[in-house]
Amino acid sequence: MNILKKFIAYYKPYKFLFYFDMFCAIIVSAIDLAFPQILNYLAKNLFTQDKETILHAIGFIGLALLAMYVLKYFCQYFIISWGHIMGAKMETDMRRDLFNHFQKLSFSYYDKNNTGEMMSKLVVDLFDISELAHHGPENVFISTLKIVGSFALLMLINVKMTLILLGVTLIMVLFTIYKNVKMAPSFADSRIKIAAVNSGLQDSLAGIRVVKSFANENLEQEKFRKSNHQFLESKVKIYHLMGGFHAWNSFFEGLLYVVIIVSGGLFIADGTLEISDLAIYVLYINLFINPIDVLINYTEAFQKGYAGFKRFVEVLETEPDIVDKEGAIPLSDVKGEIRYNNVSFRYNDDAKVLDNVSLTIGAGQTIALVGPSGGGKTTLCSLLPRFYDAASGSITIDGKDIRDLTLESLRNAIGIVQQDVYMFDGSVKENIAYGKAGATESEIIEAAQKANIHDFIMSLDEGYDTYVGERGVRLSGGQKQRLSIARVFLKNPPILILDEATSALDNDSERYIQKSLLKLSQNRTTIVIAHRLSTIKNSDEIIVVTDQGIQERGSHKQLIERAGIYAHYYNMQFEGLE
Repeated sequence: MNILKKFIAYYKPYKFLFYFDMFCAIIVSAIDLAFPQILNYLAKNLFTQDKETILHAIGFIGLALLAMYVLKYFCQYFIISWGHIMGAKMETDMRRDLFNHFQKLSFSYYDKNNTGEMMSKLVVDLFDISELAHHGPENVFISTLKIVGSFALLMLINVKMTLILLGVTLIMVLFTIYKNVKMAPSFADSRIKIAAVNSGLQDSLAGIRVVKSFANENLEQEKFRKSNHQFLESKVKIYHLMGGFHAWNSFFEGLLYVVIIVSGGLFIADGTLEISDLAIYVLYINLFINPIDVLINYTEAFQKGYAGFKRFVEVLETEPDIVDKEGAIPLSDVKGEIRYNNVSFRYNDDAKVLDNVSLTIGAGQTIALVGPSGGGKTTLCSLLPRFYDAASGSITIDGKDIRDLTLESLRNAIGIVQQDVYMFDGSVKENIAYGKAGATESEIIEAAQKANIHDFIMSLDEGYDTYVGERGVRLSGGQKQRLSIARVFLKNPPILILDEATSALDNDSERYIQKSLLKLSQNRTTIVIAHRLSTIKNSDEIIVVTDQGIQERGSHKQLIERAGIYAHYYNMQFEGLE
C-alpha cells in the first residue's frame, strides 16, 4: 500500500489529464459495447420491415454510426497521445526527484553503490514505470468496463450460459493471479541483472584508457559476456514463464468458445435460445475476451514497472547520513579558526582511521598535513565540510560546531582542490565558472591568470570555449589541476583545502602555482595535504599524521632539527633513497 500511495501521488499534478483520459476510456468502451446491441436491435426491429422503410432509415442510422465512430476517433487519439504525454511527464517528475535525491545522498552511499546501477534506475526503470503509469489505470479501467458491461448484456441474453461462462472465467482469473505471484521474483531479478550489465558497461568505458594500456580488452569482453549472459538467462526464465502463462490463458479462451458452442447448441435444441441470439452472444464474447487478453498481455509491462518502481522507492527512502539539523544556522563572517576536539572516525565497520584527534588551526594560518598514505590526512579534511560526520568528538569553525551550521553555507566557505581532479563535459570556461555561479568572463579570465593557465588557454584554437572532452580527456594532468585551482581562485573562499594540489605539475608550473597559492592563502585558513615536501616548507605549521594519530608538529626548521619522522621523509626526497 505504501508503494501504491507513492505511485498515485505522481498523478496529482495531472489530475485533469488523468480524469479526462478515463472519461474518454468510458466513451470508447460504451461505443464498443453499444455496437452489438445496435446490431441486435436493427436485426429484430428494422431489417424485418419492408424495403421502403429500411431505405428511409438506413441513411440516418449510417450518419449516427459515423458520428459515433468520429467521437471514438477523438477519444482514442486523446487516450494514445495525451495519455502517453501524461506518463512521460510523470516519468520526468520521477527522474527529477530521483536525481535530486542522488544529489542529497552522502558520500557513504556512493562508497557502497555503483554509478552504472544508479543510471539504470534513472533511465531504464523509469521508462518502464512511465509505461505502467499510462497504460496501467487505463487498461484496468477500460478492461473492467468492457468485462462488466459485456457480462451484464450476456446475462440479458441467456443467464444459464453466462453463469457457465463465469465459472470458466473465474478459473482463468485465479490461474492468472497465481502465475503473476510466481513471476514477480523473476522480473525483479531481471531488473538487477540489467543494472549489472549497465554497471559493467559504464565501468569499462570510463576506464577504457586503463583497459587498453594493459591490453585487457579480452578480459573486459569476458566480464561483459558474463553479466550479459546472466541477464539473458534471467530473460529466458521470464519468457519460459510468460510462454506457459500465455499458452494456458489461450487454452482457457478457447475453452470459453467450446463452452459457448456446446451449451448454446443444447439451449437451441431445447428451445430456450434463438440462433440470432447466439450470433449476438458470440459478438459479446469477443468483447468479453478482448479486455481479458489486454490485461494478460499487459502482465509483463506491469511486472517490469512495478519492480522498477520498488527500486525507485527504495532509493527515495534512503535517508542521507548528513543533513541540516533542525534550526541550523548559516555560517557568516568567517574568520577561519578551526578546532578538532577529540575527533574519531571509521569508514563503515573498518578499523578507526582517526582516534581522538585534537587539533587547533588559527585563523589565517597555513598548516600542512604530511605522513604515510592511509594515515587519515584526507579523512581529516573530508570531515571539515561534512562529507562524512565524525563518530565522536566535534569540529568547530570560529567556535561554532559545524553540525549546527547549514551544509550550503559551510561548503560555500570552503574551497577544495582535490588530488583526483574532475572535469565536467563542456568548455574550459564552463569548468572554471563552476567555482562561482554567474561569474563574468573577466572574473573567469582573472582566475585563470592567477592559476597560471591563461596563456595556455589562449593558445587553444577556441580559447576559453575549447571543449575539454569527457573528464577533461583532452587536457594533461597538470592542465586539469591548474583549471581546478582556477575554480578555487574564482570561488575565493575563506578556508582552503589543498589535497595534493600541485602533485601533477612539472617543476616550472609548480613554482608558479606555489606563488599563486601563497597569494591566495593570505588572510585565509589553509590546510595543505602534501607528499612533495618542497611545497610546504613555508607553512606556519607542519603536522605529521600517521595511523597512530598526530606524531609531530612544528615549523619545517623545528621538525628537521628534531630528526624525527618528518626529517626522515624529507631526507628521503632530497638526499636520495640510499
